[in-house]
Amino acid sequence: MSEFTEYVKEVLGSLGPVQARRMFGGYGLFCDGVMFGLIADDTLYLKSDQVIEPYFKERNLEQFTYDKRGKPIKMSYFMAPEELFEDPEQATLWARRSLDAALRAKQEPS
Repeated sequence: MSEFTEYVKEVLGSLGPVQARRMFGGYGLFCDGVMFGLIADDTLYLKSDQVIEPYFKERNLEQFTYDKRGKPIKMSYFMAPEELFEDPEQATLWARRSLDAALRAKQEPS
């Protein structure tokens, strides 16, 4: 596991036990079996939905995008704000928002 991934697990540890699972060349971050974040290229992205997306957009944080057959695909994850790494309260706040978004997504009918 990368040093950055271990660091992120520590920073977000106030949320509860955070596990990192290798996936897609990066890591998925899980709490209680629910994926609420991902790490790609040593960058943390947090789960978003229509409820919390404005928090990311007002800070001009980038949405996670990957290339599929030459076409950009946007996922419902946004880059984590820098203050998350500097302030434990902010880390807990942002992680909780993203975990709540992930839980809401699980409730939606497929």
